[in-house]
Amino acid sequence: MKISIIGTGHVGSTIAYITVLKGLCSHLVLAGRNTARIEGHVLDLQHALSFCERPITIESSTIEQVKDSDLLVITVSDTGRKKIANRMDLGPENVRLFKKIIPVLTQNNPSAIIIIISNPVDILTYLTAQIAGIPFTRVMGIGTLVDSARFRVLLSNEEKIHPDDLRTYILGEHGPNQFPVFSNAFAGSERIADNPVHRNIFEEVNKAGLDVYHLKGYTNYAIATAACEVLKAIVFNDHRTMPLSTYFRAWQGIEDNCFSIPVVVGRAGILRYLNPKFNQIEKNALKETAALMKQNINKLIYNK
Repeated sequence: MKISIIGTGHVGSTIAYITVLKGLCSHLVLAGRNTARIEGHVLDLQHALSFCERPITIESSTIEQVKDSDLLVITVSDTGRKKIANRMDLGPENVRLFKKIIPVLTQNNPSAIIIIISNPVDILTYLTAQIAGIPFTRVMGIGTLVDSARFRVLLSNEEKIHPDDLRTYILGEHGPNQFPVFSNAFAGSERIADNPVHRNIFEEVNKAGLDVYHLKGYTNYAIATAACEVLKAIVFNDHRTMPLSTYFRAWQGIEDNCFSIPVVVGRAGILRYLNPKFNQIEKNALKETAALMKQNINKLIYNK
């Protein structure tokens, strides 16, 4: 299994470290534009191998030279240290970057599954699905997987139940237009109520990523760990259910859009779109999210 990580900033390097610790591949490639930093990461990771369970070939590459990967994890961004108010601020530069690198990557890695981490992730996942020339089911963005994980952690503190025993998703945009699915939220078959306390927890989650960003200048641990859960599901064909950003022609009455919905993930990529039954509040939130996402797609990709 060959995994190539495109972009070795805080997120990409953390994904690489977790990948090595968990032994998720036999061949790991780190690629980007800062060749000196990449080579430093490669050497540092190689020095850690004696403490790991399995040998891994680790090497550096330019983006253009990455070839024959099974998985491409794209964390690269063209915005430098630009201060942002929201993830959409990263859109114009990263859309231009993706239009440049995605055709090259897919030409050199025609069998790869692509996982998008860069923001705005829903816009970039939509764009990649349109220009990659591969099945849509092999393109996915990390989306609200990390938001859902944050939600479970904060709910677990309130409910005094381990977060892994809570079954609850946040869907929609990885951003302010996401929404919680309380109608299908359970702990041990007991419904997790849609009440003011839990709504306040959701509001905390909705701004959590930007809170971390404003406090330390970036986010890396949670998003990298979430990304490696997706890698694990693909590498080991786990058939795990996850909320991931994915392009769909039609889902729940919505057409030609891209944001996080519940899917099943395995070795071939997205194996199945799940179709939960939503209550009226969630249906309204879904329609609002879909409309706003379509506006952002048209604005950032098609300049409409």
